[in-house]
Amino acid sequence: MSDFLFVERYVIQFLYILILLLEVYGAIVIIYSSNAVFLTFLRTSRDGAKARLTLASYLSFGLELFLGAEILRTVVSRDLQEIKVLSAIIALRAIITLLIHWEVRQEWKELDRVKQADPT
Repeated sequence: MSDFLFVERYVIQFLYILILLLEVYGAIVIIYSSNAVFLTFLRTSRDGAKARLTLASYLSFGLELFLGAEILRTVVSRDLQEIKVLSAIIALRAIITLLIHWEVRQEWKELDRVKQADPT
């Protein structure tokens, strides 16, 4: 039995390291992409449609990394109250990610419509 507890302790520590890495990666993606899109917008864009689409795609990716971290966190959580809070966080992040995907699709459709209406 003590061998099992020894292995379990190291597996949990490993999962916490993975959770931390996913959260750091998500933050890096969001911070880097926000800065890169902003600088690209300042240099090249006349309207912000493409910049918004690019940023929304990166934000969605960053949120998916955070969502993966939260899912792993549910594996190592020990009490029911913590699982309830984590479930609410997962649901909110999933809804935000879906809304961003929907907005990106709508923006691409609008850009395609504008391109087809303007033959130049």
